[in-house]
Amino acid sequence: MKFLRVFMVIFFFGSNLFGQQVFSKKEPFAHTYSIVARDTVTGEMGVAVQSNWFSVGSLVVWGKAGVGVVATQSFINPSFGPRGLALLENGLTPALAVKALLELDEGREVRQLAILDVQGNVEAYTGKNCIDAAGHIVGDNFSVQANLMDKNTVWPAMAEAFKKSKGSLAERMLIAMEAAQNEGGDIRGKQSAAILVVKGESAGHSWEDIVVDLRVEDHKNPLQEMKRLLTIHKAYDFMNKGDLAVEIGDNILAKQLYKNAQKLNPNNLEMKYWYAITLANNGEMEEAKSILKNIFKKNKKWKELTPRLVKPKLLTISKTELQEILNL
Repeated sequence: MKFLRVFMVIFFFGSNLFGQQVFSKKEPFAHTYSIVARDTVTGEMGVAVQSNWFSVGSLVVWGKAGVGVVATQSFINPSFGPRGLALLENGLTPALAVKALLELDEGREVRQLAILDVQGNVEAYTGKNCIDAAGHIVGDNFSVQANLMDKNTVWPAMAEAFKKSKGSLAERMLIAMEAAQNEGGDIRGKQSAAILVVKGESAGHSWEDIVVDLRVEDHKNPLQEMKRLLTIHKAYDFMNKGDLAVEIGDNILAKQLYKNAQKLNPNNLEMKYWYAITLANNGEMEEAKSILKNIFKKNKKWKELTPRLVKPKLLTISKTELQEILNL
């Protein structure tokens, strides 16, 4: 039955229902470098890219929790993203998926493609007419690929950097991207970047399956900006976990999580505000009032918001204590 299903999927994608893929000058192109990778501890899968082209992430990076990730670049065939994931989902290996996609594509010699599945199997392809310097390296649970590079040492530098890197999958992929840029990167320069990380196992709801989805569409130093956004993303992850702790009434845990968030994003008033509210709920009123006083001085709207927290029980203090805060 499994083989029948796989045959039907290949037949469908090769049929006139989808249409044969023909290389055309109208197709978008992203001469670029990218990485697809899997975290062997968490099972998360990710894809990251940078290019001297606007909004590179909108067409290059694709992923689905519990299935895999795809990077399609050079003269992009955008259908490789959703079709590649569908082939994986229906039982094909990355090697077979790449083969099936390219066999139907008359523009295969200007394509660059990498596919990684939930087991960490990887396949990559660089067409012989991709603009030099171009190439790829497939490693253990990852692949790096690049075209139109300043020199042919770019993707080897990415591979080595990723193998030696530590941290979350998104952080490790960013390290690999930075290594590529330090080696010369895209011969034209740099403009945009994207990082997508999905869970190794689907939670059953698409909105819960994405771990990181960040894009820098147009920036003079997209990787530097991406690094900043990734730090903020991590901070808000602590905030979200803090909110969940509040929901279950664990204000001690919420306090620690909010504090972690502030360390990563110290100038954010909202993070300071919710930390102070948690302090108040924990009975640490003097420290809470000290923080809230500074916040109110910078933006009085936070004072206006405070009494509104009583009804949903996000602020659980006495009327007297509330008034003390409002008198700050």
